[in-house]
Amino acid sequence: MDLLVPYYPWIKALHVMAVIAWMAGLFYLPRLFVYHVERAKVGSELDQTFRIMEEKLLRVIMNPAMITAWICGALLVGMDGLDFSAIWGWAKLGAVIAMTGAHMWMAARRKDFAVGRNTRTGRTYRIANEVPTLLMVVAVIAVIVKPF
Repeated sequence: MDLLVPYYPWIKALHVMAVIAWMAGLFYLPRLFVYHVERAKVGSELDQTFRIMEEKLLRVIMNPAMITAWICGALLVGMDGLDFSAIWGWAKLGAVIAMTGAHMWMAARRKDFAVGRNTRTGRTYRIANEVPTLLMVVAVIAVIVKPF
């Protein structure tokens, strides 16, 4: 890891940019699901439009951003960027793991829409839309404020 230390600011900058892109997708995809389930009939032109939007958001933006955030985050941790001797380090890691779980849940829901088998309501997706925000609050407070 010593070889990467001179690049720490660049890795951190890339990490922050990737997290911003990932979070944008985590905020937007469930909102697309709300409109999809409430406004588009299965097989309609609008249904097809939502399917394309959801798939491209996940494949082109969210997946690469999540992978980049994880890789850069792991590199930063390897360069002593996260303190696992304190609770805040574990809180940050837990929030990121939970965000990854939310991402995977949304990816599975996208597949349901893609084959016309969504069984969830707009209310479910409205609730899912709040989860990334709560997890982001935990992660940011853990890293910036370090209250514990």
